[in-house]
Amino acid sequence: MHPPEDLRQTGQRRLLAAELSRKYPFSPAVLKAVEQVPRHLFVERDLAHLAYKDKPLSIGNGQTISQPYTVAMQTHLLDCSKMNKVLEIGTGCGYQTAVLMAMGFRVYSIERIRELFILAQKNLVATGFDPAGIVFGDGFAGLPQFAPFHGILVTCGAPEIPEKLKEQLAVGGKMVVPVGRDVQRMLRITRTGENQYSTEDFGLYQFVPMLEGTSK
Repeated sequence: MHPPEDLRQTGQRRLLAAELSRKYPFSPAVLKAVEQVPRHLFVERDLAHLAYKDKPLSIGNGQTISQPYTVAMQTHLLDCSKMNKVLEIGTGCGYQTAVLMAMGFRVYSIERIRELFILAQKNLVATGFDPAGIVFGDGFAGLPQFAPFHGILVTCGAPEIPEKLKEQLAVGGKMVVPVGRDVQRMLRITRTGENQYSTEDFGLYQFVPMLEGTSK
């Protein structure tokens, strides 16, 4: 159990949002979402004192919660509007999911590790977000039954651009995906037509690898 939030944590989130705004001109909506979501409730209690540092933290099972800058950047690059349908690949502990929900998106999210799938649901409920769109499954397959998506956000390093996910984008939709093995290029793929796509490169990042299948 986590202790109830106090004004100190609210202040820490404001300071984090201000720090991020100095690093990059994120949209006000992204900064507001970062300020709204209590990151300390998505990490283990003994790491809660580090929750508002701009750094990744372990969430177990060989996975991490991305640093706030990366969460803000991926959310910003989606360039989606309220009520747009967004697919997240790699729910993890649910923090990025909650930020997307705080943006007002209709969020679906896939997690391949059952223990994290259960954890994310608990974390989202505990912080007032609806976990109904969280799915246990293989992120490479996406969710074709709910496609097309206005945005697809991949929170792990894909060895190459996932073709099945590209196909689930709406025309005009964007997929933000880190591509590479040891280090990744943050790419934004925009579907410009039925069979046309454009690609933008936003530099180097480092993520845990995107793996096929599920892990129980």
